[in-house]
Amino acid sequence: MSTALRRTLFLVLLLIAWEAGFRIFDWGWKFPSVTQTVQAFYDGFVHGQLLEATLESIRRLLTAFILSIVIGTVLGFLFAKYRFLDDTLGFLVVALQTIPSIAWLPFAIIWFGMNDFSVIFITTLGATWTMAMSSRTGIMNIPRIYLKAAQTMGTGDGFKMFYQIMVPAAFPHMITGVRVAWAFAWRALVAGELIAKGVGLGQLLQDGRNLADTALMLCIVIIIAVLGTLSDHFCFKRLEDTILVRYGLSAKQK
Repeated sequence: MSTALRRTLFLVLLLIAWEAGFRIFDWGWKFPSVTQTVQAFYDGFVHGQLLEATLESIRRLLTAFILSIVIGTVLGFLFAKYRFLDDTLGFLVVALQTIPSIAWLPFAIIWFGMNDFSVIFITTLGATWTMAMSSRTGIMNIPRIYLKAAQTMGTGDGFKMFYQIMVPAAFPHMITGVRVAWAFAWRALVAGELIAKGVGLGQLLQDGRNLADTALMLCIVIIIAVLGTLSDHFCFKRLEDTILVRYGLSAKQK
């Protein structure tokens, strides 16, 4: 039995168990049935704001994610290259990594107001620190012979060395940070949208809570899970496999 068939069978059994549990245990409004959830999907995409909220959340997420990748990679390079920065600012980043990004939302609202910028700000924070530490580890684990060979061939120690040698050589480590940063960005985004104003999945989730519309709430949870899974499997996982094969760290699968 193929993996796709096993997963499909599992999902079918899960849906059957879900509907049976709803009818047997009489969950009522506390948790929706399969049919109620499907109806909520239809109403949300055809008559409601579900599609608009999804697109707005993806726009904010991609903006913050790109910023976090750029900032985190640069910080990781600086930490790996300069011991003083690693011992000072790097130590601070480790401390900041333990703080939930939602804790910065009150500050963001005071600084920027209840708008997109506040949500993008805390979403960027949610992914930057993980990316910084991952890129730092990747760069510090680059074999010194790679750098010496590049210098011998005239690369130098500047930006050319960074983007031609260090980033490609550290990428097998960095891709793990990218995948974790993507997950952290989703968490920070939805948490920020729960409080901030504007259209988004988090705001729609808050509206569902206010209306006790558990079917709508579950739709949003499913959308986030599906988008996260598809992007990880079809984008980051394939990119990781390609990089590992290219650098000889994994055998090419036929």
